[in-house]
Amino acid sequence: MAFRLSNNLVGILNFITFLLSIPILGAGIWLSREGVTECERFLDKPVIVIGVFLMLVSLAGLIGACCRVTWLLWLYLVVMFLLIVLGIVFTIFAFAVTNKGAGEALSGKGYKEYRLGDYSNWLQKRVTSQKNWNKIKSCLADSKVCTDFHDKYLNTSASEFYQTHLSSVQSGCCKPSNDCQFMYVGPTNWTRGSAESNNPDCNLWNNNLNTLCFDCQSCKAGFIDNLRSSWKKVAIVNIVFLIFLIIVYSVGCCAFRNNRRDNYYQQQTWKP
Repeated sequence: MAFRLSNNLVGILNFITFLLSIPILGAGIWLSREGVTECERFLDKPVIVIGVFLMLVSLAGLIGACCRVTWLLWLYLVVMFLLIVLGIVFTIFAFAVTNKGAGEALSGKGYKEYRLGDYSNWLQKRVTSQKNWNKIKSCLADSKVCTDFHDKYLNTSASEFYQTHLSSVQSGCCKPSNDCQFMYVGPTNWTRGSAESNNPDCNLWNNNLNTLCFDCQSCKAGFIDNLRSSWKKVAIVNIVFLIFLIIVYSVGCCAFRNNRRDNYYQQQTWKP
């Protein structure tokens, strides 16, 4: 009865995982063949690796549990243990690098300003490197975040715009910094005043929809703030996933013990 319960449960869970790996792998292959933008091509390899990994691990667990292949089940448990350790390390790391940084509230404004120096050095280095930022800019352009922003607030007056709640990316990338003291004409159309600012972003701003503030420090900070928020959510989901992995690992240990016991009984039975 113990064999049926633990081994069959491991088999069912891994069969479900195997089925889930098929569309993940298919999505990665589709992106590698049909992806036309740099952002899409950037995602294809990680998705394919995840799909293949899930497929192989689930097959090892499925065959090891249902066909009583002890060495495959042992390999499956080793991989599961490493995943649990990596999951714990990632969760701690994610909370550590996202603990620092937040938007700066402005008096009389509904949106916040974002400063690059407010965030962790690790995130800053990864995001601001020229190679990575070029890919990020490509993704921002593909998502049309500033184009949609322009269309949404096109007929909004200055007083209404200043009270609008904007996302960190919209605030950092689609409009100039508040330090510049530019005059509002439209959501992505601003005129320079006589006031001077030490903020280097003021010289980088351009009303062209393809330029705007995509090279500004505020845009990088806004993206990091959005990334920080996403990582925190992923870390919380990862805790739930870790609990699930630990339960599956525990059941797998029972199945492994049952396999060894079953093999031992078979060896004793076949002894002359």
